[in-house]
Amino acid sequence: MRALSLLKSYISNGCAVLYVWNMKGPWAVWQTGYRWSSSVRKLQSNRTLLKHLACKINATGPISVSEYMREALTNPVSGYYTKNDMLGPDGDFITSPEISQIFGELLGVWCVSEWMAAGKPSVLHLVELGPGRGSLAGDVLRVFRQLKSVLGEAEVSLHLVEVSPKLSQVQAERLLRDQQQEYDTKEELVYRSGTTHTGISVYWYRRIEDVPKGFSVFLAHEFFDALPIHKFQFLVKRTDKGWREVLVDVDPERTDKLRFVLSHSPTLASAIFVQIDEKRQHVEVCPEGGVIIQNLANRITEDGGAALIADYGHDGIKTDTFRGFKGHQLHDVLEAPGMADLTADVDFRYLRKMAGGQVTCLGPITQQSFLKNMGIDARMQVLLRSCHDKDTRAQLIHSYDFLTNPKKMGHRFQFFSVLGRGRLAQSKGDQKAGTPPPVAGFTELGLQ
Repeated sequence: MRALSLLKSYISNGCAVLYVWNMKGPWAVWQTGYRWSSSVRKLQSNRTLLKHLACKINATGPISVSEYMREALTNPVSGYYTKNDMLGPDGDFITSPEISQIFGELLGVWCVSEWMAAGKPSVLHLVELGPGRGSLAGDVLRVFRQLKSVLGEAEVSLHLVEVSPKLSQVQAERLLRDQQQEYDTKEELVYRSGTTHTGISVYWYRRIEDVPKGFSVFLAHEFFDALPIHKFQFLVKRTDKGWREVLVDVDPERTDKLRFVLSHSPTLASAIFVQIDEKRQHVEVCPEGGVIIQNLANRITEDGGAALIADYGHDGIKTDTFRGFKGHQLHDVLEAPGMADLTADVDFRYLRKMAGGQVTCLGPITQQSFLKNMGIDARMQVLLRSCHDKDTRAQLIHSYDFLTNPKKMGHRFQFFSVLGRGRLAQSKGDQKAGTPPPVAGFTELGLQ
């Protein structure tokens, strides 16, 4: 069975089991993003982290936005990701896999499609970076189970890269049988492991470098937007000109407040990270994202595989996108560090450049285009035909609208893939001149 036939069969005729999440409304759509609407909870300052940052700044001077983000999100004692379960209606934001099962199902079909296009290797590592509550991984594994006859004897395993102990526990509760093992020592590459109800081995890691080698399909949904960024401003003065880095300093008038300042002179970061041909006046650069995309590119080149990235993003055109969310509301990024989510839109042009010439990158394309290319409309019809409850049907339609509507998530999220150089060359003989590359989601399936 060819990959295209697989997609058509599953999407148009596949299992129509319906999973409905317990969601609350109404929804809110922000100009810079999308989050649930809910009452604003009273913020409590994270005094420990704020004091730590203030001491560091007073001792060594203003810190970069990158260092501030890293401390606020992943500080081992007071970081936002290390101590919170921030997802869902009762958290600070909600993601596409939590809105509709269809999202994860279509990504699962994409994974199997790329595995088939690679010649059905005997090993399939499903690797998710920043797996949230485990909803996406669970939906993908359900697709794997339903396509067991296609996967055959392939050795399938799930590998989760997660820095949050709190979220890793939530993921384990969702994905595993009762038995699981935790490893206390920092020397262990795996810090948690277990087995799903269908017998698939699951492993947790703190770094992508620790995931074992082998043919891998990498998923990164709302992962890159949370990586630390550097911010730079082009300064034009009669007496001074050039790039200056945006830094975080203590407000001299209020020592319990932080503020943004510009560096007095070029920094090492501004000299290294700002491109010579940059035309924008304000730039956000994520070096850690560049390192990770290079790591993915190297692994795909050496061991085979593919990566699919879905995130808030742009193709090198936006400027100031750094923002915070708390209680599903926009939040001052410098207020109560460690108590709110911090995020910045992904620069996919930068990721493409950092991936290098050893791989092929497709996208970014809008979430609306990707999901429609994957056959979300046909899949919706399957689910609606099998659903006779009025409220559940309304929820299905409501969720579909939020995933695909250009004014909601449809255009705010972008999809981007990293493939081996030989992936597209394999099919060139079958392509007509000028047709898009035959990669699921990035070209129409023709399901009608």
